[in-house]
Amino acid sequence: MAGNTPIGNLQLSAATYFTGSSFIQLQKVCEAMQLQIFQYDTFRRHARNYMEPAIVHKWKMDQQHHFQQQLSLGGSVAVGGDMRADSPGHSAKFGSYSLMNLESNTIMDIQLVQSNEVGGSYHMEKEGLKRCLDHLEANGFKADYIVTDRHPQIQKYLRERNITQFYDVWHFEKGLSKKLEKASHKEDILKKWLQSIKNHVYWCATSSTTGPEKVAKWTSLLNHLQNVHDHEDPLFPKCLHPERASRDPNKWLQPGSVALHKAEKLLLNKRVLKDVAKLSHHHQTSSLESFHSLILRFAPKNVVFPFMGMLCRLYLASMHHNENASRVQATTSAGQAVYKVVYPKAKMGEGVVKPVKTDPTFNYVHDLMRLLMEVFEDPTSFDEEMKTIPIPPDLSAENTRTPKAELVARHVSRFNLEVV
Repeated sequence: MAGNTPIGNLQLSAATYFTGSSFIQLQKVCEAMQLQIFQYDTFRRHARNYMEPAIVHKWKMDQQHHFQQQLSLGGSVAVGGDMRADSPGHSAKFGSYSLMNLESNTIMDIQLVQSNEVGGSYHMEKEGLKRCLDHLEANGFKADYIVTDRHPQIQKYLRERNITQFYDVWHFEKGLSKKLEKASHKEDILKKWLQSIKNHVYWCATSSTTGPEKVAKWTSLLNHLQNVHDHEDPLFPKCLHPERASRDPNKWLQPGSVALHKAEKLLLNKRVLKDVAKLSHHHQTSSLESFHSLILRFAPKNVVFPFMGMLCRLYLASMHHNENASRVQATTSAGQAVYKVVYPKAKMGEGVVKPVKTDPTFNYVHDLMRLLMEVFEDPTSFDEEMKTIPIPPDLSAENTRTPKAELVARHVSRFNLEVV
């Protein structure tokens, strides 16, 4: 006991919170085993008074340490940015914008935005990016360039802020592939070229360094589909593959055909050409997408969290990701690299080989458990740090609440069987 607080109860609450677990599920396990456990209100009191201040303090200390390391290498940094909403569609309550250092694959900053702060969920992504960039600039950083998806508001905002923007290749390829698959339903010859067109997207981006060069390689695709391998653009006058006679002349698209018209309409429209010129030729945001999947372990979308609870769980996910961002591939006792075979739904039964990483570590949890006792013994300075975080009012606070007695009085069941 420490005062009136059982230390075991405090440690159980902290271990549950810091590992991203659910107290409700823990409570069900204990009830099934007929074990006595404290109530949820006690867990929330522990979280509010001790655990959340410890999480916020550790994240800020880790972030400042990362900033100092990066500043020693130079104040310019290549970043990737993307937003994750807590629910699909345009009805999200929270939007978290993550900014990742693409050189080290570590989260530099993460900002949580509530929809009523910006007038709707559609505007959360722009506000999250603005807060992230402002925070970086306040700490002496300048974004060398940023890799994002093709959100229209983000494009305009970065253009006004004079920050170079590149598009993530996977997001571009995904959108284009959907249109190509829809167009190829009645065109079997175009369907045979879908995988080659997807590969060409990545090749154009990674083998080029300038926008015009990417566009020149991309526009050569339409000639290639017709078995024409010499092109008019001087930046890419000829295909690089070896010349060889085709064994199946029917695989090529014929001039004037419906398939060629559909391909030209999709591949060479103005927006596609404009986007191809801005494809990222170096870094992508795949690690950022993996981080968003990791957040589900700490903040599932089917669970409602208060603002501070969601923010702290995002910080926990960031700490876990940063600690394990540089894991290497596992090896056997003989020194051979370990792989696993997975069968993604999109591959239609075709297996894909993926490297197996070494086991993750959880040193940040041990550090938080030690820090917890410091907060418990003297919470004053930690409470002051918590007060610097602005917490927006709940969404329900904007509306007038009807008294419970009035709601009960006018409640009528739709399945009332009384005779009319």
